[in-house]
Amino acid sequence: MPKLIILGTSLAIPAAEHENTHMMFIGEERSILVDCANNPTVHLKNAGLDILQVTDLILTHFHPDHVSGVPSFLLNSWLLGRKNPIDFYGLDHTLDRVEMMMEAYDWKSWLNFFPVTFHRLAEVENFPVLDSREFRISSAPVCHMIPTIGLRVEVKTSQKVIAYSCDTEPCPGVLSLGKGADILIHEATGEGFGHSSPAQAGQIAKQAGAKELILIHFQAEGEAREKMVSEAAESFGGPVTAAEDFQEIEI
Repeated sequence: MPKLIILGTSLAIPAAEHENTHMMFIGEERSILVDCANNPTVHLKNAGLDILQVTDLILTHFHPDHVSGVPSFLLNSWLLGRKNPIDFYGLDHTLDRVEMMMEAYDWKSWLNFFPVTFHRLAEVENFPVLDSREFRISSAPVCHMIPTIGLRVEVKTSQKVIAYSCDTEPCPGVLSLGKGADILIHEATGEGFGHSSPAQAGQIAKQAGAKELILIHFQAEGEAREKMVSEAAESFGGPVTAAEDFQEIEI
């Protein structure tokens, strides 16, 4: 059965127990990593995953907490003997900068390097990202500080829909992504330029008609965490939880 593993839940400043926000959708044919934080080899291993099993990497935007692990991901995959190609997906703004970043590491000089294909996504709603036997993924632009996408993942085998807001203020793009979703994973950094509060995340989930809301991209423990969930639940009126690092969700 396909599953989603939440690999990190933190906002831009990570903690010992909370890595920057990223996640992986795992099926029989494809293992799709969404964003790539810090030390991917070790973090994936701690989640019981192998870096070599990743088939696709979707980068939502070019902020360090979402892409800083890309050079290590590529280097370690190469050193571990990867031969299979990998597909990268992102906006021009993101992939142009990934290419520049990797050129600084002179990656084209790495001998016998595996093929990497860049798939450039348009900044429009419901843009097709990838379509496999188990997953159909589309994207939409959201409202952050730089060009950013959120995602809608349709699981063909279960007919479930998982939406991910990424970093964003409340905006039409998230409503489109989350329309009727079984789970909306929404950031809860706090109200402000390019971000959303827990209450705003709840409002978006309600407007989108999502069945369940999972908060992510936050830094809250104890009573603050409980308050965050309570604020979102009050505005949503449905089930709300706060994501946990290494949380597994059957989809």
